[in-house]
Amino acid sequence: MRPQPPQDALKDAFGWTQYPEHGPGDELLGDPATALELGFGRGNAVAALATKGVEATGVDLSPLQVASARQRWGHLPGAQFEEGHVLPYLADTDRRWDAIYSIFGGLWFTDPAEWLPLVLRRLAPGGRLVFSHAEAVPGSYGVQGMYGAGFTGRRVWVYRWAYEPHVWARILQDAGFEAVRAWIEPAPEPDYVGTLFVTGQRAARN
Repeated sequence: MRPQPPQDALKDAFGWTQYPEHGPGDELLGDPATALELGFGRGNAVAALATKGVEATGVDLSPLQVASARQRWGHLPGAQFEEGHVLPYLADTDRRWDAIYSIFGGLWFTDPAEWLPLVLRRLAPGGRLVFSHAEAVPGSYGVQGMYGAGFTGRRVWVYRWAYEPHVWARILQDAGFEAVRAWIEPAPEPDYVGTLFVTGQRAARN
């Protein structure tokens, strides 16, 4: 697929939902001076924030994605792209960010019991967490496994964690987040799959 022109990629960077030009934008992050994206993909959101003066960092497991993002957006002051797994990256760094976010799926594949404490530790006081992914299948919640290479290929599997919004809210509150919101953004068409949104903040006093 041919890359979007830079102006279009930046305009559409915060595609929190699986539907083009649908749903909220980067206003969910508040007004951060620094931001970290977990699983940045093409790097468009990091670049879009950098063009607004935010010191924006992204971490992604794929060396190909990292190389591509650096080639396309590395010239932007304030845009930084790192290669690595989210958990070791958060555990090893001593940096803090005003906003940490994941757009549609980056955190879907990691146990929240592992990443939530690390994210909370790496948020600045008053900092905000925002993430989105597909809504849970009704009646099917918790950790779910699937074969990533199909049923006739090698035994490659991935896990996803799926909960209803009120359960996500309780999980974040139990982890120490404040001002938690969790909701389903309806799809643009009836009976299409909606998008789960979850936001929370670190206390401003610590």
